[in-house]
Amino acid sequence: MPRTSTVTRSLRHTFGLDQLRPGQREVIEAVLQGRDTLAIMPTGAGKSLCYQLPALHLEGMTIVVSPLIALMKDQVDKLRELGLDAVEINSTITGRHERAAIESIEGQRSEFLFTTPERLTDPAFLETLGGLTIDFVVVDEAHCISQWGHDFRPSYLGLQPAVRALGDPPILALTATATDEVVDDIRRQLGRPGMAVMRTGIERPNLAFEVRHVSGDEEKHAALLEVIGSAAGTVIVYTATVRHVSEVAAFLEGEDMRVLPYHGRMAARRRSETQERFMAGELQAIVATNAFGLGIDKPDIRAVVHYDLPGSLESYYQEAGRAGRDGEPAACVLLYDHKDRRTQLFFLGGKYPSLDEVRNVVRALTPTRNGAEPMLLAAIRDSAEGVGRDRLRVILSLLKEGKVVRERRGARYALAREVTEEELVALAREWPARAEADREKLERMEAYARSARCRWRILCEYFGEEPSGELCGVCNNCRKGLSKLAEAPATPAGEP
Repeated sequence: MPRTSTVTRSLRHTFGLDQLRPGQREVIEAVLQGRDTLAIMPTGAGKSLCYQLPALHLEGMTIVVSPLIALMKDQVDKLRELGLDAVEINSTITGRHERAAIESIEGQRSEFLFTTPERLTDPAFLETLGGLTIDFVVVDEAHCISQWGHDFRPSYLGLQPAVRALGDPPILALTATATDEVVDDIRRQLGRPGMAVMRTGIERPNLAFEVRHVSGDEEKHAALLEVIGSAAGTVIVYTATVRHVSEVAAFLEGEDMRVLPYHGRMAARRRSETQERFMAGELQAIVATNAFGLGIDKPDIRAVVHYDLPGSLESYYQEAGRAGRDGEPAACVLLYDHKDRRTQLFFLGGKYPSLDEVRNVVRALTPTRNGAEPMLLAAIRDSAEGVGRDRLRVILSLLKEGKVVRERRGARYALAREVTEEELVALAREWPARAEADREKLERMEAYARSARCRWRILCEYFGEEPSGELCGVCNNCRKGLSKLAEAPATPAGEP
């Protein structure tokens, strides 16, 4: 392990920083010691430095897995500005640039490789990386691997065999939020049961959480105008649906505000242009679904408004936490209309696979039980009627856990044994349990919106942390309580 003085010198000379933030040193030391580590650090706590600094003191290349292509480019550009060799490989990279990146990787000139989970699990790409010295693998936004998390992404499920194919280097998993249940699932999905967990605490005193109770779009519009008008900087407005993105953006444009919409159905070029204008400070606000903002490194966002009720406190905290990354005061405002619950219940209704979909996947794999070659994902999808790509990954994960399916080298799958209808029914029972857990998360979100308690205390308790005080003094409930105390008449002398 390199000496502390050497690491401190790199911190100053390469990154221009005099000291580490709370929690960073412990994570960096764990990485340098080769320990599998899950770091749970709030937005703005400096998670990137936790892998960038130790990578400079280890022999090989560091692989960073992220679902965020826009963030990759931002990180690569910043590392190159510091004189470090970093490359990205994802679906947006052209053939010429990809060949140059691969040549740099094969020549062992690159210090950092940023890629997506889809690409890292590709057999041909894993073959390219075979034989190279890998320092460690960073799994960014690690909550995405947990099927109990708020932003589960099936593409993450292939990471465990991919890391195994790379020679089982240590893993650094990073996320801003994780309940104990999600932590256990991250460890299991990555195959690292002994992974150390380091929490730096979720509290950020500069964020003022507030809930405004409204009824209908007219009251929401009025509240939204007030928040944006009083914010001394850029605002993110989150909605639950694409339709609301369009409607809210059109309303704000009609009020002569500089706003743009953003959602996953927009063309990639338009999304990129919108993001660039937002980052450049040209907009008063951006109206978006949760497709926007994960990993966005804009320090001066002064308010995040949730126009619709989020599905869980995890997703709410993750999205609201994009405000005030510069440490200056910022507002996190939820416009709560109890009728918004119906939208989230609709989303929950179609979230998990059905028993028929599980049957169709097993039926598609049946030939592999009789000596046929294991099947690639694309071939299974072609044979499994009505099962989409994401659902297929979820079902295969379920069948692997039940030892019904084996995953062979190169992400190929085969039936491991005969399976009865009763077994399939038993395996599929897991989904109702997960749906019930999601409904419970929605209820906790609503309880937060209706509560008169300190909002930071509610969030800390939810994530299993002890708040620093009884009252935060900055959320709307605490401000209201302190105001009432200030207005209360003093008790006359001699009276109890």
